[in-house]
Amino acid sequence: MARLYLFVEGRTEQTFADTVLSPHLASCGVYLRPAVQIAHARRKGLAHRGGGRKYKPMRDDIERFTKQERASDVFFSTIIDLYAIAPDFPGLDDAERFRNDPYQRVRSLQEAWAVDLPDRRFVPFLALHEFETYLLVKPEEFGLFYPDERTQIANLRKIVDAHASPELINDGQQTAPSKRIIKEFPDYEFSKAAVGPQVAELIGLSLMRKCCPHFDIWIRLLESLGSIEQESHA
Repeated sequence: MARLYLFVEGRTEQTFADTVLSPHLASCGVYLRPAVQIAHARRKGLAHRGGGRKYKPMRDDIERFTKQERASDVFFSTIIDLYAIAPDFPGLDDAERFRNDPYQRVRSLQEAWAVDLPDRRFVPFLALHEFETYLLVKPEEFGLFYPDERTQIANLRKIVDAHASPELINDGQQTAPSKRIIKEFPDYEFSKAAVGPQVAELIGLSLMRKCCPHFDIWIRLLESLGSIEQESHA
């Protein structure tokens, strides 16, 4: 059995982790603690949580947890968007040479993060390009919440079909996955914490993994933590 702390940007990812990821990982012997919204600042000894646009508070937050939980069966991971990533994120300038290869770029940044926070139990993950990527795996599921907006759903389907993977829908200020969804469903901007996780649950983890290889690699790593922990006690 392994225990996992997961640091996320906001309530949308927090609910997704608790309702979609947690039951699946438990079947692999990996028990997800209630997801933690990442700190964006610390004042008067108190962490201010939510966001993820400043690197140092994020790093310090995770490091505090790693120092408090030193057991070999405890692991730490993240769901932080590559879109609008913190400008002081480690390796950001070097990763720009992979701008035309999003998969290599995001791997480079994760590797830099692991070097900057060197704990073998830490599994850094950056969503390519943000959480809403996974909702575009099957935009038809938005129909439960927007049943009269078939044209808008069809518009999202055209966007998805134009890319080899939803993960390749880019990180432009107007073209990131969340921006495309909000363009079709303006209400989503104010209801994402409720709608997003439910759409994800309707789509299902299996289809997300099939369509999003970077996401799938991360889930495979998390699934393996139970085995790693068992081997360390063999």
